[in-house]
Amino acid sequence: MGQGYLLDANVLIDYTANLLPDNGKQKVTGIIDDGFNISVVVKIEVLGYDDLPSKMKQLEAFLDLATVYPLDSDVTAKTIYLRRMYKKLKLGDAIIAATALAYNFALVTRNTKDFKNIEGLEVLNPYDL
Repeated sequence: MGQGYLLDANVLIDYTANLLPDNGKQKVTGIIDDGFNISVVVKIEVLGYDDLPSKMKQLEAFLDLATVYPLDSDVTAKTIYLRRMYKKLKLGDAIIAATALAYNFALVTRNTKDFKNIEGLEVLNPYDL
């Protein structure tokens, strides 16, 4: 297995809505096929969206295929550190970034501006491939 990746909510939503450009879609498909990783926050964000019940059931089934990383003590400590270091970083984004850092994953997100300055965090935008 190659590099590990953590998928952000916006990538999952765009992927399931078929909005990613071809190169980004191929990359994300490969990640998903290898077994994909998400933060518990991403699961909450995606499933907290209010859509048609049939679509929500599909999203639930899709997310059941992911490895969901919890808010454990290592992620919590890294989240606290990130919130202290990067004052404008929102709590959800801090937890997602901390999860990627704790498990040595590259973060796959469209929202690069909120994550680009975090030291040690590799960010991959599927729209820029």
